[in-house]
Amino acid sequence: MSEAARSPATPVEMLLRAASATSPRERCEACGFAWLDKPVPCDAGAVRLVPADAAVRLRVVPLAVEGGRLRVAMADPFDLAAVDETGAMARLPLTRVGVAPEAFGELMRQAYGVTAARMAESLASDGDLASSANEHNLDAIEADDVHRMAEQPTLVNLVNLLILEAIQKRTSDIHIEPFEGELKVKYRVDGVLIAQPSPPKHLQPAIIGRIKIMSQMNIAERYVPQDGHISLRYEGRKVDIRVSTVPTIYGESVVMRILDKSALPLDLRSLGMAEKHVGMMDRLIAKPHGLVLVTGPTGSGKTTTLYAALHKLYDPRKKILTIEDPVEYELAGINQIPVNPKRGLTFAGGLRSILRQDPDVILVGEIRDSETVDIAIRSALTGHLILSTLHTNDALSSVGRLVDMGAESFLVASVLEGLLAQRLGRRICRACAHKVPMPEDQRVRIAPAEVERFAGTVTVGRGCEACGGSGFRGRLGFFELARINPALRAAIAENQSVLELKQLVDADFQSMREDGMAKAQRGETTISEVLRATQDVDEG
Repeated sequence: MSEAARSPATPVEMLLRAASATSPRERCEACGFAWLDKPVPCDAGAVRLVPADAAVRLRVVPLAVEGGRLRVAMADPFDLAAVDETGAMARLPLTRVGVAPEAFGELMRQAYGVTAARMAESLASDGDLASSANEHNLDAIEADDVHRMAEQPTLVNLVNLLILEAIQKRTSDIHIEPFEGELKVKYRVDGVLIAQPSPPKHLQPAIIGRIKIMSQMNIAERYVPQDGHISLRYEGRKVDIRVSTVPTIYGESVVMRILDKSALPLDLRSLGMAEKHVGMMDRLIAKPHGLVLVTGPTGSGKTTTLYAALHKLYDPRKKILTIEDPVEYELAGINQIPVNPKRGLTFAGGLRSILRQDPDVILVGEIRDSETVDIAIRSALTGHLILSTLHTNDALSSVGRLVDMGAESFLVASVLEGLLAQRLGRRICRACAHKVPMPEDQRVRIAPAEVERFAGTVTVGRGCEACGGSGFRGRLGFFELARINPALRAAIAENQSVLELKQLVDADFQSMREDGMAKAQRGETTISEVLRATQDVDEG
């Protein structure tokens, strides 16, 4: 029985009927919705009633207009907000059809086979937009003209699709870079920038203007850096995008950092940490007080590791506070404070205030000056567990860095409990992983003892649809974790050098390179990735 022919049911009645069913198909049929196991042809006229970006966001695919109603396939026919928005957009009442997940993806590709690249190509000859922008004199365009161009429906759809495609491809950052004769778009996937088809140069002001409107920036200001923020919902989940613009000689360069909480691994094992290191880290964060530091360069995953540690630490009986610049992900049950230097809220000032909040655990986003070091150390001395990050090449170099920032070596020795250093490498795609003989160029780059561990073969990814042909899918960490044992504590108090400290680490200490090579041997990553990620670390 079709939805139109069935006796009317209130939303509450529909939900009650659905609740009594045991499968998505049964829930749909209980409420009178049809069900599709396989894709069916989509009428082009119906598809035009719902733009591609809206269809992806609302997870609907128009099928046909029948008897004055729009028949739509929905991933979730009980999403009333999507029903209302789709009906308002199409200006027709809806007949809902449930659809199996595998069929829904095929329907979406069949109805909206257009990608952002193809849409950009179609816009290349758009007379209205082209006439508004002189590609040789972009600075001459007035802010009002940019605003008008940025509000064109086709341009809005192009920018929306650029963002949606990036999310679908597991992109961490979108880079839009202006040059003299072209506008380049790149997606950073698994830590590597991948060039995308370039939009026409004459769309540069409109594309950048649209992004600035979405992120609530000043569209008229093009000669100073700006920061903004975009929030959107994708497939039922919240995605935050941090936007940064800087002026260059050929226009504004834009970087959009995609913060997708659903993709955040909040478990140390899922980050690639070995069981040995997980156990050591668990013991460190279980301590009632002290200082635990995670070190590495920008983009090495330090904050993600600390979030995973906090997630494990969370207990309603504990007061956990963080101060970050900025707050990248919201953690349930944890009070997070964003740094705001313009209003006088710095790491040091915020940390001083946090201590009056009676915390048990404090996360300081980064120790970057002598004042923050001093307060963090004194907080650890007075019964607080402090977790923070530092920019050093390896774990034990953190000791010298703290002393360089003004900390007394005997105080560092008193509070320091553990030092974790890390890098990120790409993970081999499991769908296309296979073994091959070790290439000669890799054989000569590693030590003979390391060559022996591989027994002549290594694991690589062939490249497949799942990984976009790269052979890699996802990332994993290479870690080194130094526990502060009594001998190390005494040596730190005596201000001994890093080389001397390295002689005193526990017998089971493993460097980042050793950890990475063990993972390459297990087929989790490649030798090249280990060397690329750890080559700046002195193994001596």
